[in-house]
Amino acid sequence: MDSRLYSGILKNFENLLSSKKNYDVIIQAGEGLNQRELFAHSTVLRCQSNYFDTAFSSSWAEKRNGKFFFKKPNISPYILEAILRYLYCGSIELNTMSGTYILNLLVATDELDLHSLGEYVQDFFIKFQYKFLKNDPIAILEIIFQHETFTKLKDYFLEIICQESDILFGTDKISALPAQILETLLLRDDLALDEIEVWNNLITWTHAQQPTVKEDPHKWTNEELTLMAKTLSRFIPLIRFHDISSKEFYNKVLPYQYLLPERLRLEILRFYLVGDLRQIGSLPSRILCNANELDSNIINAKYLALFARWMDKKDKVLKRMSQNFNLILRGSRDGFDADTFHLKCDNKGPTIVVAKIKETHKIVGGYNPLDWEGLSLKSTPDSFIFLFESCDDVNAGKIGRVIKTSNAIVCDPSWGPLFGNYDNGSNDLTMNAYGKWTSATNAYPNINIPRKFEVDDYEVYQVVYQVDN
Repeated sequence: MDSRLYSGILKNFENLLSSKKNYDVIIQAGEGLNQRELFAHSTVLRCQSNYFDTAFSSSWAEKRNGKFFFKKPNISPYILEAILRYLYCGSIELNTMSGTYILNLLVATDELDLHSLGEYVQDFFIKFQYKFLKNDPIAILEIIFQHETFTKLKDYFLEIICQESDILFGTDKISALPAQILETLLLRDDLALDEIEVWNNLITWTHAQQPTVKEDPHKWTNEELTLMAKTLSRFIPLIRFHDISSKEFYNKVLPYQYLLPERLRLEILRFYLVGDLRQIGSLPSRILCNANELDSNIINAKYLALFARWMDKKDKVLKRMSQNFNLILRGSRDGFDADTFHLKCDNKGPTIVVAKIKETHKIVGGYNPLDWEGLSLKSTPDSFIFLFESCDDVNAGKIGRVIKTSNAIVCDPSWGPLFGNYDNGSNDLTMNAYGKWTSATNAYPNINIPRKFEVDDYEVYQVVYQVDN
């Protein structure tokens, strides 16, 4: 439809709202010093909102001097004013608004039964307010869990927290997490956290709920033991004990053994000592944290979650990430020469290369979103290289996204993986025909990869995507 046909009509409605001409609705928004009266027209509000249509049709709509009167102390005047403008003009400005404002606006749309606006605000929040989740995840989650209509936002933020577990887990925030939200997170198979860390965080949370109980479980009284067991009981079935090693169990779980039901303790002993069980309890291993699914000598599941975020594009999402990072080459198993690399990795589509530098704790590698087949330079804006200063700390990763996109990837059957163009005696990251590695900054930023190095091992993973509908 030609905008000229309706833009004038919308302008007239905007003028009607601004002029307050013939208004018959007074809404007292906010409270205290922030309280303000807003004026509207019942016909417009009834047409646009089921909430107001019901209100004006029922006895609970208060009338004063022939005008409808509403009190909305829980909705600020600024938010209600924006909603009224939307109801009159069909538009709302969110680009300059803070995350807190948008979240409060979303709550107001739920109260006023403005489903379409609520969907729009959720989409906007997801697209532009991701950092707000990191700043105050608990406040956001508490609000989302209080409103059943926020399903899109709830699903999105839970997925983000599962992929970026350090937003909550391992921080002071975990102690303040409501039990319902914690239970929801622990139920999920895609929580990117080693199972022993899930247990450690759960113990931290339980102590926070019972601050009078002594830290050392060996010093608990019977009353303290009963109190802690009661607090923890609903979460015990959510722990995948079969993904906790015997050493981790001995050091971290065994001190709390009397918090576990006796039947579960016996099942765990059978798992470790007899070895005829593959799973303890009813829940399978988490998708990202199953050590049996992730066959790697170098990285753990947290790296996969991080790589997935680095690779993320608006038109693509990784599905069931551990199953879609398929190991196709391991140097210590298959060989460190260029022929083996191309035999195993050509025509496999996107791949990620991971190498452990010899006699250090450093990990290097890169992502090729194309393939390794042929003899040519390949252009892409999506490739990157990376360096982890310590293999024990996934948060120590540095990423270098390609700058000279036309020289992002080099394919050469006589060489192993080649990232970036050749200059200063090397590509940005490369393995020669005999398994020797070098690096010189050219097409990618300098992230301090060593100039020349050997590796203990290297692995190549095929990355499988699905297209988002």
